[in-house]
Amino acid sequence: MTVRRSAAALATTAVLLGVAAPVAVAAPSPSPSADLPAGLYGTTDPTYDGVWRQSVAFLAQKIEYVTPSTQAVAWLVGQQCDSGAFTSYRDASKPCDASTVMDTNATAVAVQALVEINQHREDANNGADWLKSVQNEDGGWGYNPGSPSDANSTSIVIGALARTGVPVSELTTADGSTPYTALQSLAIACGEKDGGAFAYQPGEKGELTANLDATAASVLGLMGKGIASGTSNAVKDPSCTKGEDLSPEQSAQNGASFLADTLEKQPYLEQPPMPGTEDSAPQPDYGNTADAVVALAASGHKDKAASSVAWLQKNGTDWGKRGGPAATAQLILAAHATGADARSFGGVDLVKQLNGMGPSPAATALPSPTPTGPQPSSGTDSDDGGLSLGWLIGIGLLVGTGIGFLLSMRRKKQQP
Repeated sequence: MTVRRSAAALATTAVLLGVAAPVAVAAPSPSPSADLPAGLYGTTDPTYDGVWRQSVAFLAQKIEYVTPSTQAVAWLVGQQCDSGAFTSYRDASKPCDASTVMDTNATAVAVQALVEINQHREDANNGADWLKSVQNEDGGWGYNPGSPSDANSTSIVIGALARTGVPVSELTTADGSTPYTALQSLAIACGEKDGGAFAYQPGEKGELTANLDATAASVLGLMGKGIASGTSNAVKDPSCTKGEDLSPEQSAQNGASFLADTLEKQPYLEQPPMPGTEDSAPQPDYGNTADAVVALAASGHKDKAASSVAWLQKNGTDWGKRGGPAATAQLILAAHATGADARSFGGVDLVKQLNGMGPSPAATALPSPTPTGPQPSSGTDSDDGGLSLGWLIGIGLLVGTGIGFLLSMRRKKQQP
């Protein structure tokens, strides 16, 4: 989730790296649009990341007991095509047609968001059905339907399907391939250079090159977890298991081992120089570091992420503010997964910051939840934009202990 539209996701990558990189090497950021639709989070051009940033914002808000506004949820649902697919962003006043470019990543993250906030479950299921219908023969998914499978797209789709109750291991193709085997085909064997890591896609000659973003994504994907995963109750020592017939869990642990080893050398990951600046030094990759933190915590290695969380608290909060909803949400997810306080993260209330980047939430409950967080009910829906029954009960208990919940009445103010 760097924002998890990796190098192949062209313009979105440029947008996000432009935000994250220092001014000296920053790519041009899109100019703010004066005609942004009501309900959308952020103030920059949503062409390449509108659905993504909205959905990730919902995921981060949900784990902090924030209910998005009815207007914000309606905007996201309005982006869905009748087929169940989402695009990166579209003019919802016009129907989807054969020229509409469907986006597996946008669809998968929107599905996860709708499930987590426990609203519009029928629309989430419709999105999941569409994702199943565009599975590649190798078991995975590409960024767009029919494009070659990649680790990031396959992983986020797995997360979406798992959260809607789909048995991912049973999604077999004609030759018996599953989403897990598609991911494992991108794993670099232990004992080799960068062993345990995952490639984004094979090279022209089938070679596999370690990709940190793809590795963090694959760890979650192989565990069947979504991008808002909390902390694993099991605490494990990182290890890289050799062999050809590994289970998805073993391959996930291999990826986690690679991330732990990498972050032990320095507490942050780096992004390669931007095109045209090859001679410059690598820059810190705040988003990918946050993703690695989530992956490590979810796979039982929260202790190995501690120094990275401390580094993000010291160095990443300004990036989160400049990066807008998606970047701020990534920091919240990293804080949540490791038990850090997202409401006082490096001296910044990330939850308040995120809430201020979109329409005023329907409700906000205090205090911040535990790292594992409550999971939404997989049964009943709530399409009225209000609180689900589970949330109402939880908030009622908080009120009973004198904590209560606050209604926020501020308007939006910020970015992508």
